[in-house]
Amino acid sequence: MRKIYFLLSLGVLVSCNNAPKKQVVNEVHPEETKSELLKTAETFFKSVSSVPKPEISEEKIALGKKLYFDTRLSKDGNISCNSCHNLETFGVDNLAFSPGDTKELGGRNSPTVFHASLHAMQFWDGRAKDVEEQAEGPILNPVEHNIPNAEFLENRLRKVAEYQTLFKKVYPDQEQPITFKNIANAIGAFERTLNPVSRFDKFLDGDEHALTQQEKDGLQAFVDNSCITCHSGVAIGGQMFQKFGLFGDYWEHTKSKKVDAGLFDLNKNEGEKYFFKVPGLRNIEKTAPYFHDGSVEKLEDAVRIMAKLQSDKELTDKQVNDIVAFLKTLTADIDDTQKRL
Repeated sequence: MRKIYFLLSLGVLVSCNNAPKKQVVNEVHPEETKSELLKTAETFFKSVSSVPKPEISEEKIALGKKLYFDTRLSKDGNISCNSCHNLETFGVDNLAFSPGDTKELGGRNSPTVFHASLHAMQFWDGRAKDVEEQAEGPILNPVEHNIPNAEFLENRLRKVAEYQTLFKKVYPDQEQPITFKNIANAIGAFERTLNPVSRFDKFLDGDEHALTQQEKDGLQAFVDNSCITCHSGVAIGGQMFQKFGLFGDYWEHTKSKKVDAGLFDLNKNEGEKYFFKVPGLRNIEKTAPYFHDGSVEKLEDAVRIMAKLQSDKELTDKQVNDIVAFLKTLTADIDDTQKRL
């Protein structure tokens, strides 16, 4: 009897030992695998890919694109939106000031149209709330497109059979769809598609190998030297106004030929003298010359000037080079199909 009991016990032990073992899995929490630099970056910045894409019909985008390239949106047919915001060259013309329909130069640098829809306001003085409202301004500006009034442009485009068809398709509920508001609305719709993804976006999305060590050092220097005070968010700027020259007169550093008073010119408020919209830094590598008056040609010089005027800091050569290396990771181009009709 003891023998039988022993054999039974032994069988149970063998059975237990041969039973499938429960696998112990060490759970990996994504947050724990992130570097401190990535965690810091996520605090101040947002990836383009995190922004929901607006629901815009392909017909409206195509109409907006056609209008964007159409020189009939200038009085004498000499320029289009693309003239100053050239999609072949990252949404700018790389000039300090842009020539308008009459060849007269504008008074402020033309910023890139890339990622402009991600900004909280438009123009250097923020007088337009979005890209649709912004599209109205240059068309009626006598120095830019030089269209006398909204009715002039409406009547011109209403005579174009192709536009009659396209506008009716995009705005089917309107008896007369070719209106100045709809022209600007369609252009804005096209501009909302110009938000390409950069290497820095890939880094923010979790690919820490997207940046080199120097670029990561530059990102850290960008944070440590208070650049993120103004240049943060998804557009790396474009969300606020700031005085240009908190620690000195900007024109003494930029060698500007003219002193632009910024928001003061719009509101006549002494407290807003030399205030401008903080520009977004996406594609900054490709959008020289810099600042509201295009007074600085080299990105390295612009970085030094900003550190001194806005943070009262003298950057070392290494810090400048590293920050410039980081800023170049913000470069992103649109698809070739978007660049031309």
